[in-house]
Amino acid sequence: MLTTYPPAPHPAAALADGEVAWIDLLQPTVDERNVVQGRYDLELPSREELSEVELSSRVSEEHGVLYLNMPVISPAHGIDEGASPLGFILSKRVLVTIRYTSLRSFETAGKKQSRGDAGLTSIAAFTCIVDEMVDAIADLLEGIAAELEALSRLVFSKLGAQKRAQAATNDELREVLVKVGNAGERLSHIRDSVLGLQRIVAYVAASSVDWIPHPVRAHLASPGSDLASLNEYQTHLTDKAQFLLDAVLGFINIKQSDIFQVLTVISVVGIPPTLVASIYGMNFKNMPELSWTWGYQYGLALILLSAVLPILWFKVKKWV
Repeated sequence: MLTTYPPAPHPAAALADGEVAWIDLLQPTVDERNVVQGRYDLELPSREELSEVELSSRVSEEHGVLYLNMPVISPAHGIDEGASPLGFILSKRVLVTIRYTSLRSFETAGKKQSRGDAGLTSIAAFTCIVDEMVDAIADLLEGIAAELEALSRLVFSKLGAQKRAQAATNDELREVLVKVGNAGERLSHIRDSVLGLQRIVAYVAASSVDWIPHPVRAHLASPGSDLASLNEYQTHLTDKAQFLLDAVLGFINIKQSDIFQVLTVISVVGIPPTLVASIYGMNFKNMPELSWTWGYQYGLALILLSAVLPILWFKVKKWV
């Protein structure tokens, strides 16, 4: 889908008249790419080229045109979809953005540009998008921080305070483990986005092209510092997610130890009665107890006593 800013009833006509400062390509078709390339004499990178990770492919300059790309995630998508590439082709005449997923920051920036005047420039559109992307990343981190805080209370207030008889079920532990893992995976994707945007902002602010005014370069220092602080905050949240993951795994290990302890106690308790029953189950001719009047009752009492004594011993030692 091709969208132009300032908005026009007929984007193709606006492109022909040269009244466009920002062209947003969402899931672009071949025809849309050809129209933009032919009108502005630009070489639009493919999705595969936008997905390359080496620095020379992420930020570069050719004939006064800045080619920038980064990975980005959409909060509407699950972690199984992964990051999607986002490309900026920034020139003095026009800003072209190429994306393959819906982004709230672009929608907000588009609404602001729609309400703006006709003097919109490509670099002004770029700075607006950057500001909105920083806000969107901050909101994502705040949401994950709230999730981790809720999981922390659940792990240490509920699961951690339960008595052995009320130990967390496997389903509860599995659910918490999956939530913590999901949060950690999303933080990993956000980190890629923060580092990519941070690199782009620094590159544009320090670029040698002469058509970027000094006030814009100075303005880009603000989102640059914001991204640096967001990167530190993301690192803190990643450490917290790892801590919660270790805590949940610790509770799982404790539960497994409790199960093994119970099985061990049961096996130990069963050994003495088995030994007594085995002794009196032997068919020897000279067994005095066979002629006893209360021999059978004596054998049962001895078996019972041999089972009760280990249990009492474990209770005294507080092993059960």
